[in-house]
Amino acid sequence: MNELKDRIHRLKKEKDAVVLAHYYVNDEVQEVADFIGDSFYLSQVATEVEAKTIVFCGVSFMGESAKILNPGKNVRMPDMTADCPMAHMADEKRIQAMRDTYEDLAVVCYINSTAELKKWSDVCVTSSNAVKIVKALPNQNIYFIPDGNLGRYVAEQVPEKNVIVNDGYCPVHAQMTAEAVRAAKEKYPSAEVLAHPECIKEVLELADYIGSTSGIIDHARGSSGTDYIVCTEIGVFYELVNKCPGKSFHPVMEDQICPDMKKITLDKIIHVLEEDANDVEISDQLRKQANAPLTNMLELGKV
Repeated sequence: MNELKDRIHRLKKEKDAVVLAHYYVNDEVQEVADFIGDSFYLSQVATEVEAKTIVFCGVSFMGESAKILNPGKNVRMPDMTADCPMAHMADEKRIQAMRDTYEDLAVVCYINSTAELKKWSDVCVTSSNAVKIVKALPNQNIYFIPDGNLGRYVAEQVPEKNVIVNDGYCPVHAQMTAEAVRAAKEKYPSAEVLAHPECIKEVLELADYIGSTSGIIDHARGSSGTDYIVCTEIGVFYELVNKCPGKSFHPVMEDQICPDMKKITLDKIIHVLEEDANDVEISDQLRKQANAPLTNMLELGKV
């Protein structure tokens, strides 16, 4: 394992490359990353790094977003089959039908979506900034795609707007049940429940804190508590344990795992660095169309 890590560090220098890793990838992948974070943080980092090559340890929509924001850089994915089912759970026809129905409509697209979906949208958001950006939009009517659970959470936080939600979902978060959370609370009665807003409403109602993956980490670091039940993908435990020494973290279910995120391995990172392989390719036309909502997100996210 150490030999593989040493090879990656040498290759990064030789290839003028940086490794970006999402919180949900395997621990050993996070260990070799230059930057670890959620979708919003990594989107920002991708526009700021000087290296000519970005190795994105995550799923396909993340690599697409990095390439859209950085057309002059090489963006490479350790596994080109690593995908996000939710990223495809909306379509152009439904979006157009909503635009025909509501004059004053903003299509707000969760960053967990394909470039094709982004191009039909007005602004992208992440779980970190969705509420903030929806509040900042001048539009009264919002069509939130593709994740219905995050959309419902945003609607509750911004009751002054008409938020129409899509029926997409994250398979990992949607499978967590209120019954499983209650069982975990019985097992760990002093633990706080930390939940990602991609979870279903019944789970969120049992949570002591609701927030993005980075928000969950920040809350655990700042909280006076020492015991936590975590309702999100278990890859986040790596950062939780590192950033919160002396605190305990428990999953809700044994299988709260994203199989696509776990496809990323050290061997695959070495392969793309050594072979200059797995480039993310996006046409100029699609890049320009999908770039506008991403740029709007980065600008509105600063406000």
